[in-house]
Amino acid sequence: MTASALLSEGSVNFEVTGGLNIRIVFVHVDYVRYCARKKTKSAEPINLKRDSMEEGVVLFCCAEKIDEDNPCNVVKNATLEIIRRLEMIKANKVLIYPYAHFTNDLSSPETAIEILTGLEGSLKERDLEVKRAAFGWYKELEMKTKGHPLSNLSITVLPDSKQKSEIFCQSCNQIEIQD
Repeated sequence: MTASALLSEGSVNFEVTGGLNIRIVFVHVDYVRYCARKKTKSAEPINLKRDSMEEGVVLFCCAEKIDEDNPCNVVKNATLEIIRRLEMIKANKVLIYPYAHFTNDLSSPETAIEILTGLEGSLKERDLEVKRAAFGWYKELEMKTKGHPLSNLSITVLPDSKQKSEIFCQSCNQIEIQD
């Protein structure tokens, strides 16, 4: 099982092989800016079309069909995995960024929004500064990544808490399986 991710200033490219289903890509950034440009048919209503964050982590999130089995557990398990990594890099700001391009087996828009808003609330409860880009919009994105060994990670979080989560560290080419 291998995965590689090239994340550089202003661009995001992913290659996934061997059956690894990416759900969250964790990117430590100097800054990120986005602007919602155009609605899709499943776009949620928004008040804020443009936002930015400095010195934080962007979470590119994708809800898949399997997540519909237990969205609450997905939120709970994802929160624990994210908090663990935030503590490792001493970050306390997060931008949740919906990114449907990790799979061809997407959840329903309703489930995706439930998971994204649930994750937003769960992280805020832990005294983090949390922002969330709108679901269902084509967005312009600009970011500058940190470029240290833990700045780019992919995390697979499964809805069943008895299943194991996988974390891929691109700089060390290792997959860590977590109980």
